[in-house]
Amino acid sequence: MGGMPLTDMPWWRWRTNVRSALHMLSDPDFHHECWLAGREGYGDVTDAVYRLVEDTWLDNWSAEKYVGTIFRDAAEAAAVDTAALRVLRIMHQVGADAPVSAYLDHQGWPEAVRAAREAHVLLAVNDSEDPDTPPRSLDVIRIMTRTA
Repeated sequence: MGGMPLTDMPWWRWRTNVRSALHMLSDPDFHHECWLAGREGYGDVTDAVYRLVEDTWLDNWSAEKYVGTIFRDAAEAAAVDTAALRVLRIMHQVGADAPVSAYLDHQGWPEAVRAAREAHVLLAVNDSEDPDTPPRSLDVIRIMTRTA
């Protein structure tokens, strides 16, 4: 797509939260260095899943509904749907209050991470950002999505 700024999307704040969640869910090093280590400022797996689905209701309907508002095209929507379904399935199996290790030890976790990575890379590249930068803290995300 040649890259576009994140804020060109009508619901760019929601896109920011979805991208942040996908970024955290897609990075195994982050899982160990932040979530397993209990590092402050990044929430936990459940928090990331909620950021992925809370404003978008992706636990109830397809991301295709948001093409043109949150997602640029059907490819982004399909990638996000795949990732959301994989992590939601695990969350429902282990429980929302499960420790991080329950997610990471789940047999479906590597596939969920792969799907989140594919979606994260697609959205980041389409926003002209480097998908390999470390995830931003939740405080940074709040600052980025604050109304000016």
